[in-house]
Amino acid sequence: MPIYEYRCSECGKVMEVFQKQSKPNETVVCPGCGSKKVERLISAPARVIMGNSHGESTCCGRTERCETPPCSTDGVCRRD
Repeated sequence: MPIYEYRCSECGKVMEVFQKQSKPNETVVCPGCGSKKVERLISAPARVIMGNSHGESTCCGRTERCETPPCSTDGVCRRD
């Protein structure tokens, strides 16, 4: 179920609403003031990355993360 962002035209509150694709025109009510005068905002889609985003190791070539990245700028680990 998609999450849409709305802004209330009366009080300015921004809210996230789970809305079924089968009911895209369902009335949204502001939880702050109760107004039905809301506008849907255009927002960037969320992107979830699990694990290492590059499918590789860290910047120095190790598989475990460093406490204060970047651990290397030239490929040589500072921990060695």
